[in-house]
Amino acid sequence: MAFNGVNISVEAPIENQIQEITYDGVEIYQPPLTLSESLAKYAQKIDFSKTEADLKCEDTLDDSKSDSDSKEAFQSSLWPWDNVRNKLRNAFQEICVLADVLAVAKDKKYMVLDPVPQEPLETKTMVQIFARKKALAGAADVLLAGVEKLKTSQNEAARNRTTPDFHIELLRLRQNWRLKKVSNTIIGDLSYRTAGSKYLQTGTFEVTKAEEDEKSSSPPSSPGGVPPIKPSSALKVSIPSELQGVAYIEVLCQKDQEDLCSANINLLGSGAPSSNPDMHWQQKLEAAQNVLFCKELFNQLAKEAVELQAPIPHMVVGNQIMATVLPGIQLIIALRHSTTADKKLEKPAPSKSEHDHVLEHSLHQLLREVHHKNTHHPFPHPATGPLGPSKKRMMAGPMAADRYELLEMTKQEKLLEQIVKQAQHFIMRMRTEYVLDTIAKEFKDPLISSHWNTLNSPTQSCVKINISTHGYDAVCRTPLVIHVGEKSLKCICRDGKVMNMSYEPQELRDLIFCHINQHQILAIQALAKTMGWQSLGNSNHLGSGPVEPLGNAASCLLVSPTGDRIIAVRCEPQASGLQVSVAHSPRTDFFPSRLVTERKWEHLGGQFRDVRLDKMEGKNFLHKMELLMASLTSNS
Repeated sequence: MAFNGVNISVEAPIENQIQEITYDGVEIYQPPLTLSESLAKYAQKIDFSKTEADLKCEDTLDDSKSDSDSKEAFQSSLWPWDNVRNKLRNAFQEICVLADVLAVAKDKKYMVLDPVPQEPLETKTMVQIFARKKALAGAADVLLAGVEKLKTSQNEAARNRTTPDFHIELLRLRQNWRLKKVSNTIIGDLSYRTAGSKYLQTGTFEVTKAEEDEKSSSPPSSPGGVPPIKPSSALKVSIPSELQGVAYIEVLCQKDQEDLCSANINLLGSGAPSSNPDMHWQQKLEAAQNVLFCKELFNQLAKEAVELQAPIPHMVVGNQIMATVLPGIQLIIALRHSTTADKKLEKPAPSKSEHDHVLEHSLHQLLREVHHKNTHHPFPHPATGPLGPSKKRMMAGPMAADRYELLEMTKQEKLLEQIVKQAQHFIMRMRTEYVLDTIAKEFKDPLISSHWNTLNSPTQSCVKINISTHGYDAVCRTPLVIHVGEKSLKCICRDGKVMNMSYEPQELRDLIFCHINQHQILAIQALAKTMGWQSLGNSNHLGSGPVEPLGNAASCLLVSPTGDRIIAVRCEPQASGLQVSVAHSPRTDFFPSRLVTERKWEHLGGQFRDVRLDKMEGKNFLHKMELLMASLTSNS
């Protein structure tokens, strides 16, 4: 364009376009286009659809723009592909020229192409290293400056803020508890609906922002110029009054108004009441859920106590459930709930009872098992139907189950029944321990040792009893295995005989006494065998002698290696029921007479004379018998 006769040329800027600006202010330019990219860019601007005639026509139209009635300035080509043919011809000529140039260049006769030597660039390694270090140091300074600014702003915000961030606290609350929003109000749920709960208590709580409450009710500053304590949380959790306080379920076993054992069932163990305003919202919600758990559990147990038909009906009075475990022993399940406002409900634990952690663990294990069964149903189960039937009921059709089997499948053990069974087993185990400990204290000879299995079920325990004599463990040992059930005991003897007993502890005591009696007889026979003596006979149920108040007496006869000494041992099932007699052969008191003139009768054994074991030396009965047999053998 020309302005006043002066030509002005417009050129593109030398600098390239800015592609990116980093955080530290460094501008990154777009690299310049290569020759091929420039060629492609300019080739895109060429319109191959226009011919030279079109361009001339456009110039003619520009010149004759004022004259609208003029004739056509151009005439279209006779052949529409004439322009394309001309361009292809020109391109073919250029390619032919290029092929000739390449042929000449490749032929060494006409041209020799040697590389043009270039001066080598001088590279300084240390300079590059220092430059990179400088660049990295600059980038690090920029990053550190940004971090310091962020820390400063965060510290200022923390100093100015009186409570933690509301949204962060709400996020933590949502991670642990179920929340929903109802008409601009956040409401949570504490119930056990996921575990199949049918309790009517809703267990809802309300979540609000603590800062709004503080603004509305600004508390006065404390006396002495001390600033008030800042709230520990930005959330304010409102819990219903019926879920505030501390609650637990006390399980107590009584016998004739005497407490035998006790256990507590709760989720927290101990803690402050949930109505404390200074308590954190997590502890407050856990305490409220514990109260709801105890109330729901007691309500379920109370319903089952009314529905069950026991030989002795269960009683539900207020917050107590009384059930008969064994004759004369009652199980009391009480709900204890106390708040800060009501001090009358707080009752201390009974001092006479002994808290049993095994019973408490069994009860908690039972509750966990019920919860697991409600949430984990066995496969296969329907995908859309209601859950609940067991696997046996699912397979009742293909397995052709009859009516009796179907009725047995529908029977389920109530929670109260399982608790009563666990209490019965605990009483049986405690009685068994008492009987074994008492007999072990009474009997020093032989020794009685009990080994309880550490892995037991809540309603089944096992104890192994070993009856042995000190110093003669390898000679003889009498083992017993007792299975402690709910209302009975099962004893497996040494010879494999199985004996069933009731819940009376006297039966177990009599059985242990009888086995002590048999152990003494078996031990003296085993000892006589090692000493070279022979056993003439033995009997576990001796018919001669006075009638025993407990069981039957056992006896055995032992003869020396030479046959001139006989020892008779009688063992009675009592604490001190051992009698030992000795006879000599031939008889020392044989005198011939007119009636008995033959000397063969003097070889008969003489009369038995009792041995005073209390005057003999020896640690125990077997030790004394060993000394007695040794002395009789040396005197023969």
